[in-house]
Amino acid sequence: MKDVARYWAQRYFSDEEAVIFFLLLIGGFSIVIFMGAMLAPFLSSVVLAYLLAGIVRKLEEVRVPFQLAVVLVFLIFVSLLSALVLVVFPLVWRQLMTLIDELPGMLAAGQQLLLLLPEQYPNLISQGQMQELIGVAAGEIGLVGQKLVSLSLSSVPNLFGLMIYLVLVPILVFFLLKDRDLLINWFVSHLPEKRVFMTGIWREMDQQLANYIRGKFIEIAIVGVATYIGLISFGVQYSALLAVLVGLSVLVPYIGAAVVTVPVVLIGMFQFGLNDTFFYMLMVYGVIQALDGNVLVPLLFSEAVNLHPVAIIVAVLAFGGIWGFWGIFFAIPLATLLKAILYAWPRAVDASEPEKEVL
Repeated sequence: MKDVARYWAQRYFSDEEAVIFFLLLIGGFSIVIFMGAMLAPFLSSVVLAYLLAGIVRKLEEVRVPFQLAVVLVFLIFVSLLSALVLVVFPLVWRQLMTLIDELPGMLAAGQQLLLLLPEQYPNLISQGQMQELIGVAAGEIGLVGQKLVSLSLSSVPNLFGLMIYLVLVPILVFFLLKDRDLLINWFVSHLPEKRVFMTGIWREMDQQLANYIRGKFIEIAIVGVATYIGLISFGVQYSALLAVLVGLSVLVPYIGAAVVTVPVVLIGMFQFGLNDTFFYMLMVYGVIQALDGNVLVPLLFSEAVNLHPVAIIVAVLAFGGIWGFWGIFFAIPLATLLKAILYAWPRAVDASEPEKEVL
């Protein structure tokens, strides 16, 4: 056992550069875990700037000056953010409040439908069992409704903080884009001059994370818009709210799609009943989900960021338990980061060993 541990230590930590990188990695994850909620605006700005930096580089490739490219990309970002804040968010909020108000009526209608089941299928369920089931379900749904109302009321004092974030995040994004090289050079100046190991890992990480982050934002937009068009074409109530939920559900593959399907089915069933319109609506929703999983995801993401479903579930549980909502939001990028490090570390060490032998 000692021989194995000694070989492992010599294999991965024989170079001082590897030790420094390991300490930086521990420090970075400690900051994310213990100070994530406090630094959420900054971390979000870093992700957004990382996303937009690719567009800036594309503009530079067609000979657009760097400063002009930064201004153009930043104006596009602010325009999209303003549209979300002034158009999408108010619409979604109104539909959420309307859904909370109409929830008791929807529950009453659902109860009437369930009470008919014992008459139609007396051998499967009795009237008493159905009453007991309805009572338990009504209690649970009532608790959810109370939490939604309390959440909406408790969020009012946080509106001021939200407004600060809406001003702070664009400012951070602008300076992260404008002074990108300056900030990177400042950080690199504190690292060892010999960075063969870290450079190899960074290239591997950059390739995978850039593909994931940009692809995931595009996937959210496409799936959300497609869902909204599909639902609104049938006149489904709360289409904007459901479209936002479906779009955000792609952040958590497998689990998100399964969870968000429940409100889509329930709202469609309460509005249309079990008629042809309801089944056609479900068919369109299923086609969107199928195209997302079988066409859109393979086009947007390379095999390099293909995480196993078990790894995705473990990452969501682990980072979500540590960091709450932001942990779930960043779970897949963090898991992808870990995978990139585990994949690149031995390759980087092997690449640095020939240089040691030459020296």
